Amino acid sequence: MSLESVPPKYAQLVQTLQRRIEGGEYPPGSLLPSENQLIQEFRVSRPTVVAALRVLREQGWIDSQQGKGRFVRGRPALDLAEQSHPGQAYLTNPETKSSGELLEAGAAALPNRIAALLDLPPKSRAFLRRRLVTSDGEPSEIVSLWLALDLSEGTDLTSAEPLPQGIRDHIQSRKGVRFDHVIEQITARMPSTSEVKQLGMPKNTPVLDVYAAVRDPGGHPLAVLAVVLPADRHELEDAYPIG
Repeated sequence: MSLESVPPKYAQLVQTLQRRIEGGEYPPGSLLPSENQLIQEFRVSRPTVVAALRVLREQGWIDSQQGKGRFVRGRPALDLAEQSHPGQAYLTNPETKSSGELLEAGAAALPNRIAALLDLPPKSRAFLRRRLVTSDGEPSEIVSLWLALDLSEGTDLTSAEPLPQGIRDHIQSRKGVRFDHVIEQITARMPSTSEVKQLGMPKNTPVLDVYAAVRDPGGHPLAVLAVVLPADRHELEDAYPIG
């Protein structure tokens, strides 16, 4: 998703701050203006400023230090600016690296789309681990892990505590399976009532659904990671060489 497809004020603020960092107005190591200063200068709302700062932090332009503010890192190198696919990030990064709370962990009826990705009968039961992830103290996304019930047995997936290792490493070490590749799909839709409440979203704001279907070397489905992203708080970017 490019900046042109997100709200204009949000896009304008991100681009302006990037130009100021590249131009030396905000040199590396300097303190970025506060949220209140940016609100006053650009005459935008606080959610617009927060969303823009979140993108800059996730892309590596700035760093946040609790109680001190946000500091400029400079233009990130290509490998730092390149955003991981959402599904890959949540499969490989320890849950302890992100703040949040556990919403659900246990057997649940499979939605039709998840059932198809897992090659299981619709409405049959599978294991679900669902977390609400927060960023800078605000709800950021809902992450749901689905897998067959027998694959969840003997794991720590029912624990309310964040996993100290990535989901892939945890399941592979406990169950002896191998996560070989991921097929990722992205769709857009309007959120459910519960998602609006959990994510603190404004009305009439769509969400992006990211489905990461994990398969073993033989192509057999092992798990599905479903990530719900509010469209006004996230951008999806890819970087790749031109052959």
